[in-house]
Amino acid sequence: MTVYLVVLLAFLTHVGFAGSRLAVPLFAVDQAATPFVVGTVVALYAAFPVVLALPAGRMTDRLGFKWPLVFGTGGVFVALMLPAVFPSMVTLYFTASLIALAFMALQLATQTLAGAAGGPTDRARNFGLLSLGFALANFGGPLLTGFLIDQVGYAWTFAAIATPLVPAIVISAFGSRWIPKVQTRTEAVRGGMFDLLKIKPLRDTLIASGIVSGAWDVYQFFMPLYGRSLDLSATAIGAIMSAFAVSIILVRLVLPIVLRVTGELQLLTYAMFVAAAAFCIFPLVEGAWALAAASFLLGVGCGVGQPLSMTLVFNASPKARAAEATGMRITVNQVTHLVVPLLFGAVGSIAGYAVVFLTNAAGLVIGGYTSLRNNAKRDG
Repeated sequence: MTVYLVVLLAFLTHVGFAGSRLAVPLFAVDQAATPFVVGTVVALYAAFPVVLALPAGRMTDRLGFKWPLVFGTGGVFVALMLPAVFPSMVTLYFTASLIALAFMALQLATQTLAGAAGGPTDRARNFGLLSLGFALANFGGPLLTGFLIDQVGYAWTFAAIATPLVPAIVISAFGSRWIPKVQTRTEAVRGGMFDLLKIKPLRDTLIASGIVSGAWDVYQFFMPLYGRSLDLSATAIGAIMSAFAVSIILVRLVLPIVLRVTGELQLLTYAMFVAAAAFCIFPLVEGAWALAAASFLLGVGCGVGQPLSMTLVFNASPKARAAEATGMRITVNQVTHLVVPLLFGAVGSIAGYAVVFLTNAAGLVIGGYTSLRNNAKRDG
């Protein structure tokens, strides 16, 4: 029962978070912000988690999961209500900062709970279910947000996507009777981040996870801007981004079957090449249907990244340091969340969208080739 409540919390919170990833940049564009300015706002989704994810993971290992869940759900709710009440560019900076901190806390708690709620044989299934919850929210959040923006405007849209957070807050605050306690560490553990990085399987997983996360970030950041540059409506852009989410949902449904015939790290490596192919297609097409098809292909590549990296990180982490290792994974991913909007926002302003997409494709190819060589050396 624990894992299903965790998945429900993740879904309800991520609907608002995923919706904000469309609403925030589109609202900034509506306020005449350049791609670089939009990038400074979106980069705040990662600025604080880069610094705080690892210590927050250590704290979660020691103190448990209730307060991270309460802060995660409540913080996302407040962050979304700010632009609903005070719609302005200045407010977006506060929204991005708070939603980043809150969602980091929720990720730490839900991912560690999913891993600790069952034995080793249940772990892949639990992470698969959790990732499916995130994927369903990635489908519904942008689709709902795009439709609402066109129909009722930005302020009411932010309020609407905050609504699912209300039951999530209630479950987080009063759900301890339904979410049984899992064993956490009560004493300090010696050793820091560099001790964890000495574990090669964990280090390889963190690198691969960061590369796939960077691809995801480029898409989430640039697709709304690219769609607007093609004069597509918010509804059309939301539908395009939902095709990405549908692909991820389908991938995660068949993932357990695929894993029976291939290794987890090997599959994560192949995903980089699929994502690279999708990024090569984006500059060649302009219609909504073609962009949706390319988004679907990208979802195939990115869809395996989250559940596999969560499973590999949990399996490779030392006992009683699972949340800390999860915090390290979030830190690596958040570094890409921080760098991608700033770096590629500047590149997009100067060189255009095609250069952004193709540069990211090249990075994925290099990452995939490096991972293949590492796998060959390990097998040899």
